[in-house]
Amino acid sequence: MTDSGRKDMSSKIGDKMTPDSQKSTIDKVGDSITGGADKAGRDLVPDSQKSTTQSMSDKASREKDSHKSTGNESMLDKAKDTLGMNK
Repeated sequence: MTDSGRKDMSSKIGDKMTPDSQKSTIDKVGDSITGGADKAGRDLVPDSQKSTTQSMSDKASREKDSHKSTGNESMLDKAKDTLGMNK
C-alpha cells in the first residue's frame, strides 16, 4: 500500500527496469518529475506517519541515496550497469 500522492512499488520498479534508451522524452521527464515529488514526500513525512511498506521503501531509498553520494552503487545499479541498462 502506498501513501497518498506517492508512487507505488510496481511503478518504481517499472521505471527503474526500463532502460532510458527505450523511454520517450516525455516518459523521462515524467519519471524525473514524479521521482522528485516522491523523494520530497519521502523526506517531508516522518516514517511514523507512513504505512509499513512505504516506510520500508523510503528507508531503502534513503540508504541508496546515501551510497550514491559516497560513490558506492547499489546491487541493482551494478546489475543494470552489467546489462547495459543504466544508460
